[in-house]
Amino acid sequence: MDTPTLLIVADDDLIRRRLRERLAHDGYALVDLSGDAPRLETVAAAADLVLLVVPEGDDHVMPAALTRAEVDVRMIEDSIDPDDAARVAQRALDNVHRRREVGGLRTAVVRDCRVEDIIGQSPAMLRAKALIARVAASPASTVLITGETGTGKDMVARVIHANSDRAGKPFVNVTCSAMPEHLLESELFGHERGAFTDAHQQKRGLIETADTGTVFLDEIGEMPPTLQAKLLRFLEEKTFKRVGGLADIHVDVRVIAATNRDLASQVATGKCREDLYYRLLVMPVALPALRDRTGDISLLIDYFVARFNDEFRTSVCGVSAEALALLEGHEWSGNVRELRNAIERAVLLADGEWLMPGDFSAVGVASGAAAFHLPANGINLRDLEKQLVVQALERCGGNQTRAGQLLGINRDQVRYRILKFGLTVV
Repeated sequence: MDTPTLLIVADDDLIRRRLRERLAHDGYALVDLSGDAPRLETVAAAADLVLLVVPEGDDHVMPAALTRAEVDVRMIEDSIDPDDAARVAQRALDNVHRRREVGGLRTAVVRDCRVEDIIGQSPAMLRAKALIARVAASPASTVLITGETGTGKDMVARVIHANSDRAGKPFVNVTCSAMPEHLLESELFGHERGAFTDAHQQKRGLIETADTGTVFLDEIGEMPPTLQAKLLRFLEEKTFKRVGGLADIHVDVRVIAATNRDLASQVATGKCREDLYYRLLVMPVALPALRDRTGDISLLIDYFVARFNDEFRTSVCGVSAEALALLEGHEWSGNVRELRNAIERAVLLADGEWLMPGDFSAVGVASGAAAFHLPANGINLRDLEKQLVVQALERCGGNQTRAGQLLGINRDQVRYRILKFGLTVV
């Protein structure tokens, strides 16, 4: 994240100076103003966080300028220790950063995404593309995209939006597994002032922001059951209440949900509401795994080689016949995303004009027999599997998706082994 901009709002010059001196040590871009400064709204709107200093024990009223600025505000009492104020600021900015970067919350206007831009001429992909075009043109208010990790669900959601009558309107992307339940609820539905600690002002949710457009709920299978009930009510009635609110708010949005999980199985285990499942299943789009469309691998390779040549200013001609045979025979448990990453690394490090089989060995695509030889006295396969999972997680800093790529398995399979071996992931 870029250097955060922190605005200190306090009427007492001494307090502003003390806080500024302390917070300067943490590397923030600092601005300070009094609560009645004429530039308050403008400056606040450009800040990542506002620290509003209020008299100890008094009733605290949010300045109208800060409410209009729609910025994250933390109220601190004028008796607070500067070190404590620094901790408040850091926790608040971590929250902001999480929502913006880690949370995967993106609002954008999507243009120029055509069905024809989806690469693939295999029978499985031609069927999928025909269905995507029909879904995009339909008035269906809910769509469910299913497919393994890396099959392109995010891209398909954007294509559906861009080729619908909502094209040019907001497209809001929400990753349901990226944040805790209370924060996800507030991000989706918004909240009223005073709804919970630190809710110092009213906030519009992403569903409200997407009015007339599309909300893409990625990893819908990770949504907590209590939120599933609220989402179902919204899908049925097109209305919702902000957290802490009483009034119903009506919006017109299309909801596209995506998952790499078997939702039918999750219904059986109680992890997914049956009524929500069938509500989402009105217009299903199933994306094939790359192993079921191997005829498209050469097309994808050509696309990624050209893309990364342009990005890295390289001049790789393509892959050799031997390398193509190797890539077409690989399992690609990470699907198109794994193939893209393999091509990216190979193009970046290529020594010759053509990519050879050896250029892909570092990403787990190996030719010939495995290098591992069974010791004469045998091994404990369970212990070996556990050690490999632990080493992959340590190397990837606990990132389960990247660990799975190192092991040639997907994230769900990594999670299964974490539970199987009782591992602690930091």
